[in-house]
This record gives sequence, structure tokens and C-alpha cells, in this order.
Amino acid sequence: MLLRTAVFLGVAAAGLITTGNGNEGGTPGSSGVPGAGSAPGPAAGPGPNPAAGAPGSLPRALPEKSYRLRPMTADAPARPAAVKPAVRTRPILELPADASTHSSMVLTFDDGPDPRYTPAILDTLGRHGVRAMFFVCGEMAAENRDLLRRMVDEGHVIGNHTWTHPLIPKLSRPALAAEIGRTSEVVQRAVGEAPQWFRAPYGAWNRAAFEIGAELGMEPLAWTVDSLDWEEPGVSTIVSRVMRGAGPRAIVLSHDAGGNRTQSVQAIASYLPQLLARGYRMTLPTLSAVAPH
Repeated sequence: MLLRTAVFLGVAAAGLITTGNGNEGGTPGSSGVPGAGSAPGPAAGPGPNPAAGAPGSLPRALPEKSYRLRPMTADAPARPAAVKPAVRTRPILELPADASTHSSMVLTFDDGPDPRYTPAILDTLGRHGVRAMFFVCGEMAAENRDLLRRMVDEGHVIGNHTWTHPLIPKLSRPALAAEIGRTSEVVQRAVGEAPQWFRAPYGAWNRAAFEIGAELGMEPLAWTVDSLDWEEPGVSTIVSRVMRGAGPRAIVLSHDAGGNRTQSVQAIASYLPQLLARGYRMTLPTLSAVAPH
């Protein structure tokens, strides 16, 4: 009898151990260790636990949001690293020679933007469907960001012409880096993209200018035809200089700020239709087309 009673109690105790509450994480007052107080076998209890899975299996995690399973950029293509231009020893002086440039010219304007003159020049360019390059000074650009945005909206290219138009060889390297870097920052904030072209004031280049420009991702661009409009020699003189210097691959220098540019405004209204009538096509240089260093 005692033996039978002991066997019965042992079976009953075993039944209590194998019929837990199905909570894999333990219950209040338990050890707190997942699975503590449980043993392999069918789980009994008040109802199925969706996280527990099939009897004897590992816990099944609830569905996760996709952004928690992998980074949101996991499927995005790798962004190529920006390729900086080589450091040149002299500026680009003209368009590269190829079949597409045999009748092409580039019009460039320095020192702006100036609300007194730049809009009129943009109006003239727009009437003739022509795009040009504007090498802006940072101190002017910072005060006329709306004109920067108009330039870009109308298809023109913005270049860097330093902040205050200094004579570069007289500057220390840190001062020059600030002049160029601040101007690029202003342009980028205004139009969303930093300049890819740089021009030294007065055409006074030095090694530091080439190196800093290249570090900021810019190519140095000079000119082949100087209208000398800053001298205010008269509208007819400016027009005559541009027409005499016109030719395939030429780059024309004019100004839209830095003084009274009324003559410059009137001159482009005269020489631009003449250039187009002669068969010249006003174009823009591209980084991929410029001659390698």
C-alpha cells in the first residue's frame, strides 16, 4: 500500500511539472529566466501563445517592420565619390577644339550680381535664348541670392570669383581659402550646388589659387576676349572689341557689377544679335570636355 501511494504521488507530481502556464518568459515570482520551471513536452494553459510557436520549437518572433530588419538605404545604389579636378598650372583659356565648338563662343560676366545691371543682362540673354556664365563675388551674391536663383533657373552657370575681389598674390593661403570657400558656400546655400568653375580677379593666378580651387572641385577658367568694359570706354568701343575678338572657341569677358555698368548692358544688347547673325552659337563649357591637365 505504501509503495502504491508513493508511486501515485510521484505520478501526480510529474504531472504538475509538465503542465506549466505556457509563458516562456516566466511568471511573476519566478526566477525570471526564460523557460525556468518548464520542461519539454506539450504546453498546457489558458490558451495558445503566438510567440511560443509549435510545441518544442523555438519562440516565434512577432512580425517586424521592414525598416527594423534592415537599413532603409540597404537597397540604394552606392553614391560615387566626387572626383576632384587635377591641380593645373595655368587656367583654361578657350573651349576645347572639336567639331562641336567650331562656331561656339562663351559669354562671361564678372563681379556681380548687381540688381542695377544683372537683371537687364539676363533679360537680353533670355530674349535671344542664350546662356552665359556669371563669376560672382561672394559679398554681392550674399545680398542678391534671388538673382543667383534666377541665373540657375534660366540655365546659366555660376562661377566663383572670390568674396571681395582681391589681388590673389597678395593674400596668405588661409585668407585666399576663406575668400574662395565662403563664396562657394553662399552659392551652394542659394541654389543647392557649389560652383564648378573659378576665375581669379584681375586674371592674377598663383599656385595656391589652383590648388584651393581644385580642392573645392572647381576648374580655373580665364578668357580670350577682354571687352575692357570696366573702363567705360563707350558702348560702340565695347561692341567693336567683342566683334573683333569673336571667333571659334572664344571666351568673352564682360562685367555686370563693380562700377557703372550701363554701357555693358547696352553693349550686349548690340553685339549679341550681331554674333548670332554671323552664325556663332553661344554655349557653355563642360567639365567633361575641358582638356586634361
